[in-house]
Amino acid sequence: MSFEYLDSPKLKKFQRKVTLLSAGGTFLDGYDLTIIAVAMPLILNQWEITPIMQGLLTSSAVIGSFIGAMWFGNLTDKYGRKAMYVIDLLAFVIFAALTAFSQNVWQLIIFRFLLGIGIGADYPISATLVSEFSPTKQRGQHSTSLAAMWFVGAVVAYIVGIVLAPLGQNAWRYMLLIGAFFALIVFYFRVTLPESPRWLAAKGRDAEAKEVMRKITGMEVEIAIPNKPKQKIGDLFSKSLLRRTFFVCGFWFCYAVAYYGISMYTPTILKTVANGSQMMTYIGSGTISLLGLLGAVVGLTLIEKIGRRPLIILSFSGLTLSLIVLALNPVPTLLFLVILFSFAVLFANMGGGILNFVYPTELFPTGIRASASGLATSVSRVGSILGILVFPNLVAAWGNRAALWFFTAIGLLGLLISLWLAPETKGRKLEELNNEFASSLSDQTLMG
Repeated sequence: MSFEYLDSPKLKKFQRKVTLLSAGGTFLDGYDLTIIAVAMPLILNQWEITPIMQGLLTSSAVIGSFIGAMWFGNLTDKYGRKAMYVIDLLAFVIFAALTAFSQNVWQLIIFRFLLGIGIGADYPISATLVSEFSPTKQRGQHSTSLAAMWFVGAVVAYIVGIVLAPLGQNAWRYMLLIGAFFALIVFYFRVTLPESPRWLAAKGRDAEAKEVMRKITGMEVEIAIPNKPKQKIGDLFSKSLLRRTFFVCGFWFCYAVAYYGISMYTPTILKTVANGSQMMTYIGSGTISLLGLLGAVVGLTLIEKIGRRPLIILSFSGLTLSLIVLALNPVPTLLFLVILFSFAVLFANMGGGILNFVYPTELFPTGIRASASGLATSVSRVGSILGILVFPNLVAAWGNRAALWFFTAIGLLGLLISLWLAPETKGRKLEELNNEFASSLSDQTLMG
């Protein structure tokens, strides 16, 4: 098969470039989604914001990403990976800059929402492009490195917060503006990447696919265009793919509810036991984010060794156990909260937080791969919004322990879904996984 040339060691440098520039997008995702939590205490000091408005401000980018993931995922399958890959970075540059110059909370909410559309779009675009260019045996590591960079972005957000906080009432504006600067750098280099030859071949554009393969391999490669049924977004809910669709949406939803519900309010939670110290709050929150990054790195090193299925089961098991211990402690200290939250996000990110970039791109065929990733991302954004909005309301109504028990139940649900449905795709070529769907679809057509 022509795409076996992508497994050549000679392409490592090019594949690292694709992965690095895609990871630049997820770095921006992590930075932009986390920096609002870092900046929130400073914004609250400057503007009078009601709890409802605070929740809307915190969730506005996540709501935007729900739309961006679904919309751009489908557009990526229709019009190509590269076009959307470059366009969505423009949203990062423009709207990150505009958030920094917002004159009131409504402007900030609107610009954060529009920024969120770009954030959501980048998930299916980057993950799909990396998956389609990566060598089979390192595909998991390449894909999970995207997720790891999300947490690098989150850690950098806290570092930026610590460095810029002393600059006064406009410090939060500088924090948001830095996101636009990072985006401009990534945008500049992304325009140099080619279109995915797998997508071109799936569209019947074999001459263009051959040209891309020639440029990146230095050889003339024959592109075999398989005669398969045309794929459409409705196939995600067909008998052939429904289990896979439910799995990728289900585990990512559970991860997002737990992770975002906890992480977006970590500074607020820690401040209540840090004697009002803003610096201790940032240091504690940054430590938790750093352990979250460590979890992603651990998962990245294990994914091609122990496989996808054991990793995601271990992830949800550790997350659930950590949340149980947290919920059982009625009067936690700052140190206790930092340690247990760190363990919770470490385990969460070890599996659920990185395999969301792997499973959606491995389990679905080329013609609907980005659409599947976009759908799963959108469902996860529903989980993120739920986590963000439910947590403060649960705390207000029943206290921290009730909120933690709620997230414990969500972690347990993610574990059960993984035990029931998580497949093993380690070492399998994308075309092999595609053929399973095509064969199943053909069988259904004959039976019909």
